[in-house]
Amino acid sequence: MTQSTPREVVIFGASGGLGRALVAAYAARDSVTRIHAVGRRVDALPTGEKITPHRADITSETDLEALAPQLGEPDLVLVATGLLSDPETGLKPEKSYRQQSMAAFEQVFRVNTFGPGLVAKHLLGRMPRQGRTVFAALSARVGSISDNGFGGWHAYRASKAALCMLMRNYAIEVARKNPDAICVCLHPGTVDTGLSAPFQSNVPEDKLFAPDYAANCLQGVLDGLNPKDSGGQFDWAGQKIPE
Repeated sequence: MTQSTPREVVIFGASGGLGRALVAAYAARDSVTRIHAVGRRVDALPTGEKITPHRADITSETDLEALAPQLGEPDLVLVATGLLSDPETGLKPEKSYRQQSMAAFEQVFRVNTFGPGLVAKHLLGRMPRQGRTVFAALSARVGSISDNGFGGWHAYRASKAALCMLMRNYAIEVARKNPDAICVCLHPGTVDTGLSAPFQSNVPEDKLFAPDYAANCLQGVLDGLNPKDSGGQFDWAGQKIPE
């Protein structure tokens, strides 16, 4: 590997709690020369000397096609988006198979799986073909098949498991052109953001992380990854999550 820290960074979901914290964490690093902060609303995106805001919806291939040429050759791409519930549509995690619906599957998979997949389609080929590169997306421990001891949350669990499969596929493919390329899923823990807000009542106080803390943890995990880790899923402490 020719470098351990990124220079050109793209962060999708930069208007969310964890996305904004990740932008701030990387903006504070001297090695980083530019951060492309991407979100659905430009007015909600962070700004700063190194930060270039962009409006794009990861579920819109038209948006991504127009955006990609503006992003140069990033050596770190982070997809910090996710969907668990939505009060506007009535989406809630299922407690039983009887509560499953096509509408819920389509809504959850569209954001958690298909969107990151489209980002990979349009950005993996723009990343450098020499030296260390990292493509990462936020997943969740509940996407682990072997670690599933409780069941439920069918659409969310399945969408995150599918995302991990996609990332394994990407890891195999990009390694053929750049052996130093890394593709991983990241579990940030339970972060105090809008995604987890309806489900925090049963979370121990010491397991509910502030966005800044989670962002710094994930930054450290990404710094420590090697090509042999590509295709895996890692939590905020750097521990590999079983498949």
